[in-house]
Amino acid sequence: MDRISCDVAVVGSGIAGLSAALAAAEAGADVLVLERATRGEHGGNTRYTEAFLRMKSISEVADDFDESLAENSGHHIDPQLIAETLDDENAWHPVVRTLNFTSPVLISTFSEEAGPTLRWLEGFGVRFEALATPFITTSTSRLMPVGGGLALVEALTKAAEARSVRFEFATAAWSLLLLDDGALAGVRAKRGGRTLDVSCGAVILASGGFQGNDEMMARYVDRAAYVRPIARGGYYDKGEGIQMALDIGAAPAGNYSLFHAEPIDPRSGIAEPALFVFPYGILVNRHGRRFTDEAPGKVDATYEAITRRILEQPDGLGYVLLDEKIEDVPNYRVAVRTNQPPITAASLPTLAEKLGLPADALVATVEEFNAACPSRQSFEPLRLDGRATSQLHPPKSNWARPLDTPPYRAYPITCANVFSFGGLLINSSAQVIDREGLPIPGLYAAGEVIGLYHGSYIGSTSVLRGAVFGRLAGRHAPRSAASTSATPGSFGTH
Repeated sequence: MDRISCDVAVVGSGIAGLSAALAAAEAGADVLVLERATRGEHGGNTRYTEAFLRMKSISEVADDFDESLAENSGHHIDPQLIAETLDDENAWHPVVRTLNFTSPVLISTFSEEAGPTLRWLEGFGVRFEALATPFITTSTSRLMPVGGGLALVEALTKAAEARSVRFEFATAAWSLLLLDDGALAGVRAKRGGRTLDVSCGAVILASGGFQGNDEMMARYVDRAAYVRPIARGGYYDKGEGIQMALDIGAAPAGNYSLFHAEPIDPRSGIAEPALFVFPYGILVNRHGRRFTDEAPGKVDATYEAITRRILEQPDGLGYVLLDEKIEDVPNYRVAVRTNQPPITAASLPTLAEKLGLPADALVATVEEFNAACPSRQSFEPLRLDGRATSQLHPPKSNWARPLDTPPYRAYPITCANVFSFGGLLINSSAQVIDREGLPIPGLYAAGEVIGLYHGSYIGSTSVLRGAVFGRLAGRHAPRSAASTSATPGSFGTH
């Protein structure tokens, strides 16, 4: 067994872990980062994402930021308990402190710290701009770091090492260490077949969700157990950070039965081969039948719900059908992120044969859809045009045009798991809360490890969540470390 000591141990090196490590180092702490991946493949999901941020400027969150988070903060919570959250956080009743919903205090902290956090990241050489997104129609404003998540990982890793933050790559943390009196003493990890015990005064869990752990996905999400992660980084997210905290009494938060779903081309092996073009065609399943409204609203606000409907279909597969008129949609190719070509045919029966779908059913579905499309209303692809089908179930609410102009083209679509929703309950200082409503001394969490989402993902907030709460954890953790001393050899695992 190997032993090492530090002031603050950070588990994970995505945006949450790197932000936490840098903030703790700036506060004067001796920081050690434990990372399952090797150097050059580290960074978790952050490494592979474009890292869209729900901001209207570098200093201001989007106009709908607080409202969107509040509307998806939880389901049917006792209003009398919610009313208590308007008081000071430290005065809440223990029952309120353990409620599984995103409190107004947490939302306001997130909102207020977003701008200062991005300004802070700029100090490490990261630039933010309003660049193109894959969404042809959008419901909110967005920025992104130039170079995407990879730029964040590279810039912050360099900055952390310049501030003497130590990294242990190819090292997977798997349990917390406690003293005989139950106080946090460190974290145990595995490195090259050997056990590594890290003695420290504070631990920041930033190791992602459990989307890369089939057992946890089966336990919590059931039939979605084998939904593949959106990118390579997700395979490293096996949920130990969440589990080790639950094992010592941490309170759960977020919806453990859901995950952020994104529509992808199953034929592609690239990171995030997303397909957001279906509002301009129709979606059919393996039986050649439609099963959902393809265009209930702007695509950035509706794609997750539609992707979950795709997952419910036989074999979890859908197919988006388009015709030559897709060329009328300006810049539609931005909504096609796959590196695989469409499947094309001069006729619907031939297309059905290529897709392995029943030709009679597919032809009947398209004919029924075509007959239900309006004939005179104008088609306006860049805004909700209300061009809806008539007497068709399920309806199509916008951009309903007949599919009657060959060549026809199609893409298969399946559901990818971007990250799991279930995680740990934290307060506004990013301290992990136990099941009695009290902070666990010395234990902090940030990023996908925390449970922030319940019904739907609030788009373009995940990377921002990691940065904001990672920085908060890093600012507060050194204070815990300064008040705690753990003696190597005096602890056990939990």
